[in-house]
Amino acid sequence: MKTSLLTILLMLCSGCAMASDYAEGQVWSYKTRNGERGSTLQINRIEHDPRLGDIFHISVSGVRLHNPHAPEGITTELPHFPVSIQTLEKSCIEPTGRASVNPDYLEGYQAWREAFDAGQAGVFDIAVADIVDIVESSISQRVKH
Repeated sequence: MKTSLLTILLMLCSGCAMASDYAEGQVWSYKTRNGERGSTLQINRIEHDPRLGDIFHISVSGVRLHNPHAPEGITTELPHFPVSIQTLEKSCIEPTGRASVNPDYLEGYQAWREAFDAGQAGVFDIAVADIVDIVESSISQRVKH
């Protein structure tokens, strides 16, 4: 039985998500940090920028960031990150459902939008778990100063 090259390529990419697979309102499992296995990301908004391409505005739930300013010293929700398709491709495992837009993302989005329009902000293109590490590190550095 001969297998065509197209069939092989389709089989190899069957687990790969394409840009068109991502939609507003989707909730995804992703490659999390240790101890955050149940954490999910939600796509709240998708915008297109002529220079950067699609920009995905996500919220992350179910993380455990050490934060002395948070109740019980732990932050579990991160309401807004602007990310590229590369971030989603590096991170997403599978869609787990749909949800209404997280209203908490709007404040961060609006601050990002102003900075972006002024040429002072961009998007992440690293894995979501790495972004969470950066946020946690940033919080701990601010506490030390």
